[in-house]
Amino acid sequence: MQGSSPRQLAVFVQVALGGGVRAAADQLHLTQPAASMALAELERQLGAPLFARERGRLRLNARGRELLPLAQELLERHADFLHRGRAGGEVLVGELRVGASNTVGNYRVGELLGGFVRSHSQVAIHLRVANTAAIAAGVLDHSLDIGCVEGPVTHPQLDMRAWRDDSLVVCAAPDHLLAHKRGLKPADFAGAHWVLREPGSATRATTERVLSQLPPGDTVLELDQIEAIKQAVIAGLGIACLPQVAVTDALATGRIRALKTPFLDLRRKLSMLIHRQKYRGALLDAFIAQAGLRR
Repeated sequence: MQGSSPRQLAVFVQVALGGGVRAAADQLHLTQPAASMALAELERQLGAPLFARERGRLRLNARGRELLPLAQELLERHADFLHRGRAGGEVLVGELRVGASNTVGNYRVGELLGGFVRSHSQVAIHLRVANTAAIAAGVLDHSLDIGCVEGPVTHPQLDMRAWRDDSLVVCAAPDHLLAHKRGLKPADFAGAHWVLREPGSATRATTERVLSQLPPGDTVLELDQIEAIKQAVIAGLGIACLPQVAVTDALATGRIRALKTPFLDLRRKLSMLIHRQKYRGALLDAFIAQAGLRR
Protein backbone atom coordinates (compact mmCIF):
# COMPACT_ATOMS: atom_id res chain seq x y z
CA MET A 1 0.00 0.00 0.00
CA GLN A 2 1.30 3.43 -0.91
CA GLY A 3 2.18 5.55 2.11
CA SER A 4 0.37 8.73 2.95
CA SER A 5 1.91 11.94 1.63
CA PRO A 6 2.56 15.21 3.49
CA ARG A 7 -0.15 16.81 1.35
CA GLN A 8 -2.74 14.24 2.45
CA LEU A 9 -1.76 14.69 6.09
CA ALA A 10 -1.87 18.48 5.72
CA VAL A 11 -5.37 18.32 4.24
CA PHE A 12 -6.51 16.03 7.07
CA VAL A 13 -5.12 18.38 9.73
CA GLN A 14 -6.54 21.53 8.16
CA VAL A 15 -9.98 19.97 7.69
CA ALA A 16 -9.89 18.78 11.30
CA LEU A 17 -8.97 22.25 12.60
CA GLY A 18 -11.17 24.25 10.26
CA GLY A 19 -14.19 21.99 9.86
CA GLY A 20 -14.39 21.95 6.08
CA VAL A 21 -12.63 21.02 2.86
CA ARG A 22 -13.05 24.48 1.33
CA ALA A 23 -11.26 26.20 4.21
CA ALA A 24 -8.50 23.58 4.12
CA ALA A 25 -8.07 24.04 0.37
CA ASP A 26 -7.77 27.81 0.78
CA GLN A 27 -5.27 27.43 3.60
CA LEU A 28 -3.10 25.03 1.58
CA HIS A 29 -3.52 26.85 -1.75
CA LEU A 30 -5.23 23.85 -3.37
CA THR A 31 -8.38 23.52 -5.40
CA GLN A 32 -11.31 22.11 -3.47
CA PRO A 33 -11.46 18.95 -5.65
CA ALA A 34 -7.74 18.34 -5.04
CA ALA A 35 -8.21 18.67 -1.27
CA SER A 36 -11.22 16.34 -1.36
CA MET A 37 -9.28 13.75 -3.35
CA ALA A 38 -6.32 13.93 -0.96
CA LEU A 39 -8.58 13.33 2.04
CA ALA A 40 -10.48 10.51 0.30
CA GLU A 41 -7.22 8.80 -0.67
CA LEU A 42 -5.89 9.04 2.90
CA GLU A 43 -9.07 7.47 4.28
CA ARG A 44 -8.87 4.77 1.58
CA GLN A 45 -5.31 3.94 2.59
CA LEU A 46 -6.29 3.76 6.26
CA GLY A 47 -9.31 1.63 5.46
CA ALA A 48 -11.60 3.74 7.67
CA PRO A 49 -13.16 7.20 7.66
CA LEU A 50 -11.66 9.93 9.81
CA PHE A 51 -14.73 12.17 9.87
CA ALA A 52 -18.45 11.88 10.40
CA ARG A 53 -20.31 13.58 7.54
CA GLU A 54 -23.17 15.68 8.91
CA ARG A 55 -25.18 17.99 6.65
CA GLY A 56 -22.22 18.90 4.51
CA ARG A 57 -19.85 19.40 7.47
CA LEU A 58 -17.02 17.16 8.57
CA ARG A 59 -16.61 16.35 12.25
CA LEU A 60 -13.72 14.25 13.56
CA ASN A 61 -14.79 10.79 14.64
CA ALA A 62 -13.00 8.79 17.35
CA ARG A 63 -10.42 7.46 14.86
CA GLY A 64 -9.76 10.95 13.56
CA ARG A 65 -9.29 12.37 17.06
CA GLU A 66 -6.80 9.60 17.82
CA LEU A 67 -4.80 10.19 14.65
CA LEU A 68 -4.85 14.01 14.56
CA PRO A 69 -1.90 14.57 16.95
CA LEU A 70 0.11 11.91 15.10
CA ALA A 71 -0.56 13.61 11.77
CA GLN A 72 0.46 16.97 13.24
CA GLU A 73 3.64 15.43 14.61
CA LEU A 74 4.54 13.89 11.24
CA LEU A 75 4.07 17.25 9.51
CA GLU A 76 6.12 19.04 12.15
CA ARG A 77 8.89 16.46 11.93
CA HIS A 78 8.86 16.84 8.14
CA ALA A 79 9.18 20.62 8.54
CA ASP A 80 12.04 20.13 11.02
CA PHE A 81 13.77 17.78 8.58
CA LEU A 82 13.61 20.40 5.83
CA HIS A 83 14.63 23.16 8.24
CA ARG A 84 17.71 21.32 9.45
CA GLY A 85 18.67 20.04 6.01
CA ARG A 86 18.44 23.12 3.86
CA ALA A 87 21.20 25.72 3.64
CA GLY A 88 20.54 28.67 5.90
CA GLY A 89 18.42 26.44 8.11
CA GLU A 90 18.94 28.72 11.08
CA VAL A 91 15.95 30.78 9.90
CA LEU A 92 12.71 29.35 11.29
CA VAL A 93 9.64 29.26 9.06
CA GLY A 94 6.17 27.82 9.55
CA GLU A 95 3.07 28.43 11.66
CA LEU A 96 2.51 28.43 15.41
CA ARG A 97 -0.96 28.35 16.98
CA VAL A 98 -0.94 30.17 20.31
CA GLY A 99 -3.85 30.54 22.71
CA ALA A 100 -4.15 33.26 25.33
CA SER A 101 -6.73 33.89 28.00
CA ASN A 102 -8.33 37.32 27.94
CA THR A 103 -5.98 39.19 30.29
CA VAL A 104 -2.89 37.91 28.48
CA GLY A 105 -4.31 38.26 24.98
CA ASN A 106 -5.63 41.79 25.50
CA TYR A 107 -3.06 43.34 27.83
CA ARG A 108 0.15 41.27 27.72
CA VAL A 109 0.31 40.30 24.06
CA GLY A 110 3.54 42.25 23.61
CA GLU A 111 5.18 40.34 26.45
CA LEU A 112 3.84 37.05 25.12
CA LEU A 113 4.73 37.40 21.44
CA GLY A 114 6.94 40.46 20.94
CA GLY A 115 10.36 38.90 21.45
CA PHE A 116 9.54 35.84 19.36
CA VAL A 117 8.08 37.88 16.48
CA ARG A 118 11.15 40.13 16.41
CA SER A 119 13.51 37.13 16.42
CA HIS A 120 11.56 34.96 13.96
CA SER A 121 9.86 37.24 11.47
CA GLN A 122 9.15 34.44 8.98
CA VAL A 123 7.00 32.46 11.42
CA ALA A 124 3.25 33.05 11.11
CA ILE A 125 1.61 33.20 14.54
CA HIS A 126 -2.12 32.58 14.88
CA LEU A 127 -3.37 33.92 18.22
CA ARG A 128 -6.68 32.79 19.69
CA VAL A 129 -8.01 34.81 22.66
CA ALA A 130 -10.65 33.19 24.88
CA ASN A 131 -11.21 32.33 28.53
CA THR A 132 -8.97 29.90 30.38
CA ALA A 133 -11.31 26.92 29.98
CA ALA A 134 -11.50 27.40 26.19
CA ILE A 135 -7.72 27.75 25.83
CA ALA A 136 -7.11 24.60 27.89
CA ALA A 137 -9.61 22.75 25.67
CA GLY A 138 -7.76 23.97 22.56
CA VAL A 139 -4.43 22.64 23.85
CA LEU A 140 -6.08 19.34 24.74
CA ASP A 141 -7.65 18.84 21.30
CA HIS A 142 -4.42 19.93 19.55
CA SER A 143 -6.00 22.91 17.79
CA LEU A 144 -3.48 25.02 19.76
CA ASP A 145 0.24 24.33 20.05
CA ILE A 146 0.58 26.17 23.36
CA GLY A 147 -1.64 28.25 25.62
CA CYS A 148 -1.08 31.02 28.14
CA VAL A 149 -3.68 31.22 30.90
CA GLU A 150 -4.39 33.12 34.10
CA GLY A 151 -5.36 30.37 36.47
CA PRO A 152 -4.46 26.86 37.55
CA VAL A 153 -5.50 24.11 35.14
CA THR A 154 -5.42 20.55 36.37
CA HIS A 155 -5.40 17.85 33.74
CA PRO A 156 -3.14 14.79 33.50
CA GLN A 157 -2.40 15.45 29.82
CA LEU A 158 -1.34 19.07 30.32
CA ASP A 159 2.06 20.32 31.45
CA MET A 160 1.65 23.69 33.20
CA ARG A 161 4.69 25.96 33.58
CA ALA A 162 4.84 29.25 35.46
CA TRP A 163 5.31 32.29 33.21
CA ARG A 164 4.59 35.55 35.06
CA ASP A 165 3.23 36.82 38.38
CA ASP A 166 -0.04 38.72 38.20
CA SER A 167 -2.48 40.36 40.58
CA LEU A 168 -6.04 41.61 40.71
CA VAL A 169 -7.43 44.74 42.33
CA VAL A 170 -10.90 45.42 43.71
CA CYS A 171 -12.29 48.36 41.74
CA ALA A 172 -15.16 50.78 42.28
CA ALA A 173 -16.47 53.96 40.69
CA PRO A 174 -14.93 57.13 42.21
CA ASP A 175 -18.26 58.10 43.79
CA HIS A 176 -18.95 54.63 45.21
CA LEU A 177 -19.51 54.54 48.98
CA LEU A 178 -16.61 52.12 49.53
CA ALA A 179 -14.24 54.37 47.55
CA HIS A 180 -14.58 57.05 50.24
CA LYS A 181 -14.40 54.79 53.28
CA ARG A 182 -11.06 54.69 55.08
CA GLY A 183 -9.69 51.58 56.72
CA LEU A 184 -11.88 49.15 54.86
CA LYS A 185 -12.73 45.91 56.62
CA PRO A 186 -14.33 42.70 55.29
CA ALA A 187 -17.62 43.61 57.01
CA ASP A 188 -17.88 46.75 54.84
CA PHE A 189 -18.53 44.54 51.79
CA ALA A 190 -21.75 43.07 53.17
CA GLY A 191 -24.47 43.34 50.52
CA ALA A 192 -22.09 44.76 47.92
CA HIS A 193 -23.11 44.57 44.27
CA TRP A 194 -20.54 42.65 42.21
CA VAL A 195 -19.88 42.50 38.48
CA LEU A 196 -18.29 39.14 37.58
CA ARG A 197 -16.62 37.45 34.63
CA GLU A 198 -18.34 34.44 33.09
CA PRO A 199 -17.83 30.87 34.41
CA GLY A 200 -14.71 29.29 32.91
CA SER A 201 -12.69 32.47 33.34
CA ALA A 202 -9.70 32.39 35.67
CA THR A 203 -10.59 35.91 36.82
CA ARG A 204 -14.01 34.55 37.81
CA ALA A 205 -12.37 31.75 39.80
CA THR A 206 -10.12 34.21 41.64
CA THR A 207 -13.06 36.51 42.33
CA GLU A 208 -15.06 33.62 43.77
CA ARG A 209 -12.14 32.82 46.06
CA VAL A 210 -12.12 36.47 47.17
CA LEU A 211 -15.88 36.51 47.72
CA SER A 212 -15.61 33.47 49.96
CA GLN A 213 -13.54 35.64 52.33
CA LEU A 214 -16.18 38.40 52.47
CA PRO A 215 -19.76 38.69 53.74
CA PRO A 216 -22.45 37.75 51.21
CA GLY A 217 -23.17 40.20 48.41
CA ASP A 218 -25.17 40.21 45.18
CA THR A 219 -24.07 39.45 41.63
CA VAL A 220 -25.68 42.09 39.42
CA LEU A 221 -23.95 41.30 36.12
CA GLU A 222 -21.91 38.55 34.47
CA LEU A 223 -19.87 39.70 31.48
CA ASP A 224 -17.35 37.92 29.26
CA GLN A 225 -15.04 40.86 28.56
CA ILE A 226 -12.83 42.77 30.98
CA GLU A 227 -13.44 46.06 29.16
CA ALA A 228 -17.19 45.60 29.56
CA ILE A 229 -16.73 45.04 33.30
CA LYS A 230 -14.60 48.19 33.52
CA GLN A 231 -17.36 50.22 31.89
CA ALA A 232 -19.95 48.72 34.23
CA VAL A 233 -17.81 49.70 37.23
CA ILE A 234 -17.27 53.22 35.85
CA ALA A 235 -21.04 53.53 35.41
CA GLY A 236 -21.54 52.68 39.07
CA LEU A 237 -23.30 49.37 38.46
CA GLY A 238 -21.14 47.48 40.94
CA ILE A 239 -17.64 46.66 42.10
CA ALA A 240 -15.33 44.08 40.53
CA CYS A 241 -12.03 42.24 40.82
CA LEU A 242 -10.01 43.17 37.73
CA PRO A 243 -6.43 42.49 36.63
CA GLN A 244 -4.11 45.28 37.68
CA VAL A 245 -2.67 45.48 34.16
CA ALA A 246 -6.16 46.02 32.71
CA VAL A 247 -7.08 49.05 34.83
CA THR A 248 -3.82 51.03 34.83
CA ASP A 249 -5.19 53.64 32.43
CA ALA A 250 -8.54 53.98 34.22
CA LEU A 251 -6.80 54.37 37.58
CA ALA A 252 -4.45 57.01 36.17
CA THR A 253 -7.33 59.08 34.79
CA GLY A 254 -9.45 58.71 37.90
CA ARG A 255 -12.32 56.87 36.19
CA ILE A 256 -11.89 53.94 38.59
CA ARG A 257 -10.77 53.80 42.21
CA ALA A 258 -8.76 50.88 43.58
CA LEU A 259 -10.02 49.81 47.00
CA LYS A 260 -7.37 49.10 49.62
CA THR A 261 -7.96 45.52 50.70
CA PRO A 262 -4.80 44.20 52.42
CA PHE A 263 -6.93 41.47 54.02
CA LEU A 264 -7.49 39.84 50.59
CA ASP A 265 -4.96 37.74 48.66
CA LEU A 266 -5.32 38.92 45.06
CA ARG A 267 -2.15 37.35 43.69
CA ARG A 268 -2.08 34.69 40.98
CA LYS A 269 0.23 33.04 38.46
CA LEU A 270 0.12 33.25 34.68
CA SER A 271 1.12 29.93 33.18
CA MET A 272 1.83 28.19 29.88
CA LEU A 273 0.01 24.99 28.96
CA ILE A 274 1.57 22.34 26.70
CA HIS A 275 0.12 18.95 25.86
CA ARG A 276 2.37 16.26 27.32
CA GLN A 277 2.16 14.26 24.08
CA LYS A 278 2.80 17.26 21.85
CA TYR A 279 5.81 16.94 19.56
CA ARG A 280 8.10 19.86 20.36
CA GLY A 281 9.82 20.74 17.14
CA ALA A 282 12.10 23.67 16.38
CA LEU A 283 9.27 26.24 16.34
CA LEU A 284 7.76 25.27 19.67
CA ASP A 285 11.17 24.85 21.28
CA ALA A 286 12.13 28.36 20.14
CA PHE A 287 8.91 29.82 21.51
CA ILE A 288 9.37 28.08 24.86
CA ALA A 289 12.96 29.29 25.08
CA GLN A 290 11.97 32.88 24.15
CA ALA A 291 9.31 32.87 26.87
CA GLY A 292 11.91 31.83 29.44
CA LEU A 293 9.59 29.19 30.87
CA ARG A 294 10.46 27.55 34.13
CA ARG A 295 8.92 24.55 35.84
